[in-house]
Amino acid sequence: CRKVSLPDGTAAIVKGLKPIEDIADELRGDDYLVWRNGRGAVRLLGRENNLMLLEYAGERMLSHIVAEHGDYQATEIAAELMAKLYAASEEPLPSALLPIRDRFAALFQRARDDQNAGCQTDYVHAAIIADQMMSNASELRGLHGDLHHENIMFSSRGWLVIDPVGLVGEVGFGAANMFYDPADRDDLCLDPRRIAQMADAFSRALDVDPRRLLDQAYAYGCLSAAWHADGEEEPRS
Repeated sequence: CRKVSLPDGTAAIVKGLKPIEDIADELRGDDYLVWRNGRGAVRLLGRENNLMLLEYAGERMLSHIVAEHGDYQATEIAAELMAKLYAASEEPLPSALLPIRDRFAALFQRARDDQNAGCQTDYVHAAIIADQMMSNASELRGLHGDLHHENIMFSSRGWLVIDPVGLVGEVGFGAANMFYDPADRDDLCLDPRRIAQMADAFSRALDVDPRRLLDQAYAYGCLSAAWHADGEEEPRS
């Protein structure tokens, strides 16, 4: 990414598409940004070949709030932003967004492999939970797909998300990755009090049962572990 100035002096970002295995995520992310049209997300200003021109979202990330003001304030900011980002929209969802079940393919495959080997593992348990939740989903929304503390930015328009993947699923799956972030703060991610506080804040903001939200976070954590166990790099914008 590089910062540029538009003819009117406004700052913008030029971003090149990632290597081939990530291009599908990038293209869906484009569709997601067009659909959001600036509502809680940066605006896509233009695209030519493998280059995207994006609204400049500043340099200040949500991780800076954790470091300077504490995790509680950062969690409240994330909850407020997700409430806006995942609110019901009159705009139809882009057809290119990836169904959440497809995103969980690595977990389902790992669970099948373990079951075939006669092993009852966390992967098997998480896959059962994920399948049940996806099968009885109450309402599907367009999801960022990779929300974490480094792609929530404070811009001149307030807090915005950058680098979406573009998924379709229940809103709880759109919050799940936040329980495992910041990635270098195990003191937070493994703290039961922090987990409970985050579940409470997100469940209130998204109108989701906190128990269901925690199940979705657990399933997402096992998906992440499945990516790493298979030697894949976890998709992370």
